[in-house]
Amino acid sequence: MKLLPALIAVSFVSLNAAIQLVSRNNPRVARLDIQRHEDQDPLTHDRNQKRQKTVEQTLDNAVTFYYANVSLGTPAQNFRLSINTGASDMWVNTANSSLCSKDNQCATSGTYNANSSSTYKYVNGVFTISYADGSSASGDYATDTFRIGGQTTQNMQFGVAYRSTDAVGLLGIGYSIGEAQVFGAKLAPYPNLPQQLAKDGKINSNAYSLWMNDLAASTGSILFGGVDTAKYTGGLKSVPIIPSDGVYSAFNIALTAVGQNGTYNLMNSSNVPALLESGTSLSYLPSNITTPLYKQLGVQYDPRQMAAMVNCSLASQPGTIDFSFSGANISVPLRTLVITAGTSSGQPICVFGIAPVEGNDTVTLGDSFLRAAYVVYDLDNNQISLAQTKFNVTTERIVEIARGAGGVPTSIFQSATPTA
Repeated sequence: MKLLPALIAVSFVSLNAAIQLVSRNNPRVARLDIQRHEDQDPLTHDRNQKRQKTVEQTLDNAVTFYYANVSLGTPAQNFRLSINTGASDMWVNTANSSLCSKDNQCATSGTYNANSSSTYKYVNGVFTISYADGSSASGDYATDTFRIGGQTTQNMQFGVAYRSTDAVGLLGIGYSIGEAQVFGAKLAPYPNLPQQLAKDGKINSNAYSLWMNDLAASTGSILFGGVDTAKYTGGLKSVPIIPSDGVYSAFNIALTAVGQNGTYNLMNSSNVPALLESGTSLSYLPSNITTPLYKQLGVQYDPRQMAAMVNCSLASQPGTIDFSFSGANISVPLRTLVITAGTSSGQPICVFGIAPVEGNDTVTLGDSFLRAAYVVYDLDNNQISLAQTKFNVTTERIVEIARGAGGVPTSIFQSATPTA
């Protein structure tokens, strides 16, 4: 990932009527529960690297990635797929792939058998993709019946990986311009999951909200087409996504200030493009921020391991690391930034959830940041809405995201005008 060459100058305007609240007894949403995969090596993951008219899915919470349970085919074949807002394709492994045929490595996450599905249709053979972490997958594109969060979608396009480097398939929910058939075969994008749900009328717009929940929690959720107002405190504030060469392809927004305990003493009055990416375990900030932060907290950075080591006792200390995005402010509790990465002589080893940006890599706010934020991704209007999350909430107050501009409920828009 590359840092954008120009910083962004931002002017701010608050528009109270920018976002609409649509409340009804049966909102058009789709809920997807997500769950955390218990892998104690977030460093390797990052180095080698979501009748109501919403769709909500529970997420399982993992130290290294979050996954969702979905199914494909007729009869249904079940899968556990890694959720990634920085990817665009959904793809699954096959049992006879180069990876899954060894030691049954893909048994837990599931494998796809086209011959066992009466609704399978071949599309083309151009599915080939490589990711920034070095992982890759290749094979065919196909369509089949897809089920997620209580909703069924016919003829959903996805990749069938006959070769891959990861035993867990991927559920990419980013901009469709990033699909393998677009940048590889130069074909037009196909409707990926959020787009397809909107196209089918299951949700109003190509938008979804992400609630990862606490580091210690096992589950969170993605709500396609809706917002759960019980899961955050204060109002949502919307900021514009920054395009790259005029094209909206990634969730980059302007990071304007960073500090500690409510004081923006580490970075102020700056505008640094920052990528929000759920597929990255840690967060990566410029060294002029991490160096003084590490000194204050006693964090030791090992450049050989690319690891920020910290005493595990920091997890019991009060305090926050604070981020501002044009007035949309998120405070990350210190305790959620202390991540157990293994043991030594029977004692836990912990890494800090913020690392320095390496070389020309993009400033990235991964899961260590996103757990503290309730984030709404509005792909139709190219906006991100943010609010301070509430951890471990069991109640729900779900409202729809309306179609058109200002569709995200109960939010104030922070206008930004990018200039070179």
